[in-house]
Order: sequence, then C-alpha cells, then structure tokens
Amino acid sequence: MVGQQKGILLSSAYLGPVQYFTKIIGYPSVFIEYWESYLKQSYRNRTVILTANGALQLTLPIVNGPRAKGPLKEQQLSDEYPWQQIHWRGIVSAYNNSPFFEFYADDLAPFFHQKRWKFLIDFNQEIQQVVLNALNIKTEINYTAEYFPPGNVPAQLDDLRYTLHPKPQRQADDLNFVANPYIQVFHEKFGFVPNLSILDLLFNEGPETINYLRSCIR
Repeated sequence: MVGQQKGILLSSAYLGPVQYFTKIIGYPSVFIEYWESYLKQSYRNRTVILTANGALQLTLPIVNGPRAKGPLKEQQLSDEYPWQQIHWRGIVSAYNNSPFFEFYADDLAPFFHQKRWKFLIDFNQEIQQVVLNALNIKTEINYTAEYFPPGNVPAQLDDLRYTLHPKPQRQADDLNFVANPYIQVFHEKFGFVPNLSILDLLFNEGPETINYLRSCIR
C-alpha cells in the first residue's frame, strides 16, 4: 500500500487518468504543482476517453498554442475555437449509453457550456473537485507555495509530476498501480482499454468507482 506516511506531488490534470486518482486516494496528503513551467502534450491540458472509434484525446486549447511558455499558473484557456462544445459532444457520444452517465452529467455539463474560467489551472481544479465530490473523496488538495526542481523535492513527498504521462514512452513504470479491468461501453469492440480519463471509470462504474480505485493500489 502506497502513501501510508508520505504525501504526493502531482501535476495539475484535466480529468486525469485512473492512475492519477489512485494517487489522490492512496496518500494522506496531496500537493498539486502550481509554480512549474507549462509542459505541453501532457495531462495538464488533455484527457483520453474511449469512443466508438477508439481512444480519443480531448485537449484544452491554450492561448498562444504550441508557442505557449511560462508558468503553468499563468496559462489561459483559448476561445479560438469552440472546444467546450466539441469536448462535450465527444463525451456525450462516448458515454451516453453508459450505466451512470445521466447520474453525473448535470454536474459536469456547466464546464462545457459556461465561460467562467480564464485560467487552465482553475478549470482543472474545479472540474476535478466535482469528481472528488461525486465520489465522496475527502482528501485535502493543496497547491505548492514554491517550485521544487526534480531531485530536490522534500523527502516526505513522492514526486510524480513528470512520470504520469499520456505518451507511453514517457510514462514511468508504477509498481504501486495495477489497471484491473472493468466493463467499458465499447469493450466488445476494443477489449479493455486501461488508464483512461476518470470519466470513463465514473460513467461505467458509478458509486463503485471508489472501490475500483482502491483495488488498483498495490
């Protein structure tokens, strides 16, 4: 069992993968990185769902796009194209027939219909809190007060900011996580696809999501 004494340091994430949420429930204290430089092509602004055509990445557009630089906390969401409409359409198409879509959809829908969020990190924080509330997860989420370079993180924190990654070649081995199978909407077509967005697990497992997450922790 991980995290019995130590805390964990994670990156901000847009509806992070199952593995990410096992860390949130597996540690007594969780810190989200606030001061790092923005890292492109990571879970910070993308999530992966399973559609009828296979895995689909949904990416939050950032002002200046590929040229975006600077601290993560300063990155602003771009309205250059209707990403909210596109993301919600993709989510509905993927999960409308899942067992628990209607149970959670109303709480998530405002994030894809209202233009209340200017900064990426605020959007991530608030939509993640909706998921935590839905699962009755009471873990306190803290934000870092300063930046700790890799290798210079306090000993009481496990640093997973840069090892949880959507690209397999950049994903570090995690001996404390096992992706147990569960029934997905398109399992007959694709078999089990592991470690998707927490939405995939939530819409398919509903209240059992928390027990599933616990079962994945070694």
